[in-house]
Amino acid sequence: MLHSLGAHTWQALGQVAACVLLLPRFLLTAAMLWLLDFLCIRKKLLLTATAAAAAAAAAVTEEGAREREAADGEEAADGAGSPPDDPPLCVSDSNRMFTLESLKAVWHGQKLDFFKAAHVGAAAPNPEVIQLDGRTRTRILDYARGKRPLILNFGSCT
Repeated sequence: MLHSLGAHTWQALGQVAACVLLLPRFLLTAAMLWLLDFLCIRKKLLLTATAAAAAAAAAVTEEGAREREAADGEEAADGAGSPPDDPPLCVSDSNRMFTLESLKAVWHGQKLDFFKAAHVGAAAPNPEVIQLDGRTRTRILDYARGKRPLILNFGSCT
């Protein structure tokens, strides 16, 4: 029981250390998602506000109204000066990037990346495999021959 308690303690300490190491990276990613949301919404609101202000200022004079009609002939179909590929302004939780679900996905992805066994430039993982007979156990890298690369083909047959 004492051995089990020590193993659980080390595992818990490892998880805490990983969280401490990943927290700054996660917070930076969360800030970037929030900034992207803020900038996209701000851009839409400013474009809409400036187009409305320009339309109001041009409507004051008759000459401005004629110029506005000539200039806005193409923009009327676009939706108040928005680029043609931009959807209409609709700020809701369904089209934001800074949501609880996206933050959970970012955290989970960063934890998976941190705890993965294979890293660029490091030695390849060498897990144990069981032969088809069910009794013989070998390691994957035991099948590598000399300088030839070892190729693993994971396929399925249905």
